[in-house]
Amino acid sequence: MNIFSKYSGEVKIDETKILNFEKGLPGFPEEKQFIILPLSDDDTLQIMQSVKTPELAFVITNAFHFFKGYDFTLDDASIEQLELEAPEQVDVFNILTVQDPFEKTTANLQSPVIINKSNQLAKQVILNNPAFTTKHRIFEQKMISEEG
Repeated sequence: MNIFSKYSGEVKIDETKILNFEKGLPGFPEEKQFIILPLSDDDTLQIMQSVKTPELAFVITNAFHFFKGYDFTLDDASIEQLELEAPEQVDVFNILTVQDPFEKTTANLQSPVIINKSNQLAKQVILNNPAFTTKHRIFEQKMISEEG
């Protein structure tokens, strides 16, 4: 199947890799299907592209690349909705707010995107942890973790 993406134009996608957000994303309840596309060669940065709306795409990352201590517990309702049975089924991504210059880019650690790799069910959850905000600087964090 071919779709149009915000960053790559027309791309061929594997329909079995389409993520299904039962209730959409916060602020985008009608957007229920996304696909993850590469952005960097090492997969540190990726694009979560709407299948339906070419203009809607989010730069995402696995926060564990930048925030080694990032840890949280999913609520039971999310576990049930995503049909999760084991931690190995889970992928966690965080939406980035890309800044100019790029070194000022921030990650939303308060609202990770949780994906069940077994069935492609996905949900953006909102964590009730005051340690996590929507704007964590990723490059300062990476430099600190590399130095220490």
